[in-house]
Amino acid sequence: MNKVKKFDYLTVVVFLCLLTLPLSTSAQDFIRAKEAIHYVGQNKIVCGKIVSAKYARRSRGSPTFLNFDKAYPNHIFTAVIWIDDRANFARPPEIAYLYQEICVSGKIQTYKGRAQIFLASPNQVMTK
Repeated sequence: MNKVKKFDYLTVVVFLCLLTLPLSTSAQDFIRAKEAIHYVGQNKIVCGKIVSAKYARRSRGSPTFLNFDKAYPNHIFTAVIWIDDRANFARPPEIAYLYQEICVSGKIQTYKGRAQIFLASPNQVMTK
């Protein structure tokens, strides 16, 4: 009898977890950092490894840059966090995500010919 209750409980938990997934997310929404430049203007989930990161506190807007797959200045894709949004992250993002495989979600834009996404919340970041 306990096995049945345990199984039913597990089934309910898994079902509820699946319900919380966004219905609009499909395999096509996940792309590699090197592919992001082909999806400018679209909302995507971009995945890769953070290989360099910098908090540019003396630059206008005090941005934090998380560079995917290749270090600055040869970076392929960047996640940018402005100073006003930095406080939303529990740990400094340039430390928390450095050398991590992550995915970020948002609208892909460009700056000087390179793809980027602005991050306002840690909810836009998934670690592997």
